[in-house]
Amino acid sequence: MEKFQESFEKAKHYLKIADHMLSTTFPLIKDYNLIPLVVENIFLALTNALAALLHYELLFKRVPLFNETFDSKFKVFNKYCVRRYNFDKEILDVMLSVKNIVLRHKKSPVEFSRKDKFVICSDSYETLTVRLDDVKNYLHKTKIFIQEVHNIISRDERIFRRSKART
Repeated sequence: MEKFQESFEKAKHYLKIADHMLSTTFPLIKDYNLIPLVVENIFLALTNALAALLHYELLFKRVPLFNETFDSKFKVFNKYCVRRYNFDKEILDVMLSVKNIVLRHKKSPVEFSRKDKFVICSDSYETLTVRLDDVKNYLHKTKIFIQEVHNIISRDERIFRRSKART
């Protein structure tokens, strides 16, 4: 299995976890402390979908080599893929927002849930509020992005199936 295929399978896996947590687990327990876990799985899905697309593009030498960090992948994606495949620019904002939430959550000394939102505080008590509707929107945009990536990487699927059958 090619690296882009492995990354895409991981992206689908993390998306499935995030979707299940938001659509099944959350309505049962109504615990807003699940929000950061859902966002983290959305972030992992986005990161792996980015990796899948970029490794696919790398096979055809349409993008330069990149590091396996989110920032590196994001820059290459923004520079070489957004225009080529006509991605909605809103996905860039979603990626950065989700990354920001994950980073702030990891560094946060204080966090709590309040009504229908999750609040993350920094050391200086600057707050970041994450609403459930925001997370649902992130999940929806991530699903669309992963479907678009699937459409792109499955175009030449027969090439990779044939080369795998020979080995």
